[in-house]
Amino acid sequence: MSTWMTNAAFGLGFLMAATGLFFFVFTRGALIVRGLSPRSGSENEHVYPIYSNMWLIKLVDFQPIISAILLFQYHRLVSEIVAGLNATDLRHRKVLVTSCAFGNVIPRVVQASVESGADRILIADLIPNELVHVQSKLGRYADKVQYIQDNAAAMKQPNGFADANVMFFLLHELPHELKACALREAGRMLAPGGKLYLAEFHRPELRVLRALSWAYFKVFEPLGLALWDSHDPLTCLQEMGGWTSERRTFFFGNFQVITATRN
Repeated sequence: MSTWMTNAAFGLGFLMAATGLFFFVFTRGALIVRGLSPRSGSENEHVYPIYSNMWLIKLVDFQPIISAILLFQYHRLVSEIVAGLNATDLRHRKVLVTSCAFGNVIPRVVQASVESGADRILIADLIPNELVHVQSKLGRYADKVQYIQDNAAAMKQPNGFADANVMFFLLHELPHELKACALREAGRMLAPGGKLYLAEFHRPELRVLRALSWAYFKVFEPLGLALWDSHDPLTCLQEMGGWTSERRTFFFGNFQVITATRN
């Protein structure tokens, strides 16, 4: 192997290791350190610093990085949700986005909702900095969008006020007891016939991909493994009752988009 190839391989390995260390420090690592202190009882104590510190938010929210984290399936997953919104008559209705997400998912969801006739889109998040950040992406929709600080697992919004609800990669970061709460709240706030669009990780079909995903979750997102079995969102919705749900998987089953209609 030439010196150039050796240096390139070393540089790539160093970059990957440094990136992994960065994300660990500001995700699970931060929660481990936080767990060594007395519990504050705060409703956001499970939130990673990478989602609450404005400097970190701006540093990480770069579309190529976000796409790479989702194995370059980000566009397909968002497009699946956007297609559902585009096919829905939302004239004079409200759309809820439960929790902000990095990348261009929020602008695309808002655009699709407006094009389908929605007169109001509410974007809810527990972290004020997330709402400030996403607002900077949506200036052209200022008259259509309302930003509310709220907890996905215990929302303050009224029953049945929304006709669509988008939840993009939220459940895997919630403590297990809050996963079901967030799904129940999603159902409570939807009017009959309203639709929940939920994108999340899923148990991969290929063994090698399953092993790699398992290792990723163990290191970075230990709360996400439950989505493979005990807290599979489709199963949770079916057990709650009152839903008609379907699931589509992507990239050898590694990701899923659930479309659930409130009966």
